[in-house]
Amino acid sequence: MYFILEDGHLEIDNNAAERAIKPFVIGRKNWLFCKNQKGAHVSATIYSIIETAKANNSITERYLAYLFDKMIGIDGFSKFNFEPLMPWEHETPECIKKKKN
Repeated sequence: MYFILEDGHLEIDNNAAERAIKPFVIGRKNWLFCKNQKGAHVSATIYSIIETAKANNSITERYLAYLFDKMIGIDGFSKFNFEPLMPWEHETPECIKKKKN
């Protein structure tokens, strides 16, 4: 029952978990004001891209510029393979990744 006191590696609170889900809570409230389902879908997609960049320790603005640059001229998004453009892929330029301290 007192495992947290016996193991110094365990966190004493859940602040990290609460900070991690806060953007989703804010996004959920913002999506209430979308005029239609397509607008909500687009907002959720952009939001997902941004949160994926953050989760993978990327500089969000640079990642978005890189992604949009690569997407110019794509006609069929449903058939396009986005996997090589993800922030965890080796093809992602180093200038997009945050430097580790």
